[in-house]
Amino acid sequence: MEKIEKRTDYCGNITEKYIGQDVNLYGWVQRVRNLGNLVFIDLRDREGLVQIVVNKDSGKKLMDIADSLGNEYVVQVKGKVVKRSEVNPDMKTGQVEVDATEIIILNKAKNPPFEIKDGIEVSEQTRLKYRYLDLRRPEVQQAIILRSKILRATHEFFDENGFIDIETPILGKSSPEGARDYLVPSRIYPGSFYALPQSPQLFKQLLMGAGFDKYYQLARCFRDEDLRGDRQPEFTQIDMEMSFADEETIQSYTEGLLKKIMKDVKGIDLKTPIKRITWTDSMNKYGCDKPDTRYGMLIHDLSPIFKDSDFKVFSGAIADGGFVKGIAVKNGAKEYSRKKIDKKADFIKRFHAKGLAWVKFEDGEFSGPVARFLTDENKEALKKEFDLEGGELVVFVADKWKVCCDSLDHLRREFAKETGIVPKGVYDFVWVVDWPLFEYDEGLGRWVAAHHPFTMPDDEGVKLLTTEPHKAHARSYDIVMNGDEMGGGSIRIHKRSIQENMFKALGFTKKRAYEQFGYLMDALDMGFPPHAGLAIGLDRFAMMLADKDNIRDVSAFPKNASASEPMMHAPAPVADQQLADLGIEVEEKYQDSVKATEERLEKMAAEDAAENSTWDK
Repeated sequence: MEKIEKRTDYCGNITEKYIGQDVNLYGWVQRVRNLGNLVFIDLRDREGLVQIVVNKDSGKKLMDIADSLGNEYVVQVKGKVVKRSEVNPDMKTGQVEVDATEIIILNKAKNPPFEIKDGIEVSEQTRLKYRYLDLRRPEVQQAIILRSKILRATHEFFDENGFIDIETPILGKSSPEGARDYLVPSRIYPGSFYALPQSPQLFKQLLMGAGFDKYYQLARCFRDEDLRGDRQPEFTQIDMEMSFADEETIQSYTEGLLKKIMKDVKGIDLKTPIKRITWTDSMNKYGCDKPDTRYGMLIHDLSPIFKDSDFKVFSGAIADGGFVKGIAVKNGAKEYSRKKIDKKADFIKRFHAKGLAWVKFEDGEFSGPVARFLTDENKEALKKEFDLEGGELVVFVADKWKVCCDSLDHLRREFAKETGIVPKGVYDFVWVVDWPLFEYDEGLGRWVAAHHPFTMPDDEGVKLLTTEPHKAHARSYDIVMNGDEMGGGSIRIHKRSIQENMFKALGFTKKRAYEQFGYLMDALDMGFPPHAGLAIGLDRFAMMLADKDNIRDVSAFPKNASASEPMMHAPAPVADQQLADLGIEVEEKYQDSVKATEERLEKMAAEDAAENSTWDK
């Protein structure tokens, strides 16, 4: 059996400070170059590469071992660190190399299905099937390490500030509100199910009632929903809750946490306090509730300019209670042809816009389809509104307020990306505050909670709950970075009467409210303190700090876009006996699919065993 001796340091840390010292290293063979009298080996671990040198003076045995090495072999190397004759400025260890005196092969490796290096072109399915190989690549390892640094900074911050790390249950009760739950059948109680938590929301509120006035947790959460680039069925929240805290208190602690994370992880001094913008201003100026504040190109309400316009598309929309809103794209007059603009018009139809009007402003004159409808007064007003200097493309959407906002939000992001005005390496945070308590869900045809049903209305909103709840505002706040929601929170309801009125406003019957949340309302009657909290999505935050486009890049073993895991082949059918123990029977309409999956997995296992196994040798 191999004796594993203590490692001197990581390969990527063998720098000039080790010159003249004997070292003991472990790692994976990245590359072997045999020049006849010399063999160069690039040895890799999580910290980087170091060059190993074997020459003919080292003896035939060592030369033969070096020559036999293949990519991804796991080896132990002993030797002396010496200064390189030719420095490699592209390597952290490029000043030195290790003259090997001994190489021990700890394990051999088959040729991997893709090269273990950055910048490879290989399908995500293949990468995830061989995720243990994909994770060896430096850029993937660095993203996972960055995530770990965020976790460490988070624990340190909360510990230093007197918060208590409390784990809440994974097996809980299902709630039909919001996204679908992942359900876990109970063997002991046939026909009953646990639900995996979508968040620890109610548990952390109950902890406030129990007297744990400062709680935090790195909480694992689960949602059975369609996946996107920034979504996974399981994810992690940086979760916090405080008793006797208002909005400013929670925001101040959050800013302290973000300041520490940005400094520890990125070396950036985050300026605090972070600027605030109301939800209404965010929607009107940016078209959304997660504004990208790194650049301008703000949305302007042009309704006052065009309410009496002869252009009926504009004046008609305003007369019907709608708006005319627009943005100006600097240098867009030359950049965007009519054909390109027509594509933008098609693009915003997916947000229910009927069309896109536009003009160009060049050499002091307006041109384009709408220009002939502009009065001199309109022209002067537009020049003043957008501070036009020349060369701009101005686009307009005339429609309902929400349609204008959605369309121009997406257009603004598209134009910013295409014109290159988004600054690189900038992390711009903003608080979005003073949210509406409810929002209208077109699909459901009713009002739903904008955040969740446990959010405290503001003082006026408490009164409106029983009369005009859709007009109420919430004591809630979201933290946004670079146009992405990082997290959100609110002051929570801590009085039974307000919580009951909230459920009534959401259309709950008394029976339904008490069946689902009776324990909470009973607790609110037992001396419950005012409390507030916030949760930050760790995965999305890590993705953005790692400059990745997909949260799968910052998760060690993520699911793919179909919510499956190609390496372990999860989810998968289970044995009939397991289903019988749980009192579960697969419906006949699904049985062919289950059988096909079972046969596919059996075939894959058999082929793998036949090709690779040493079982019978």
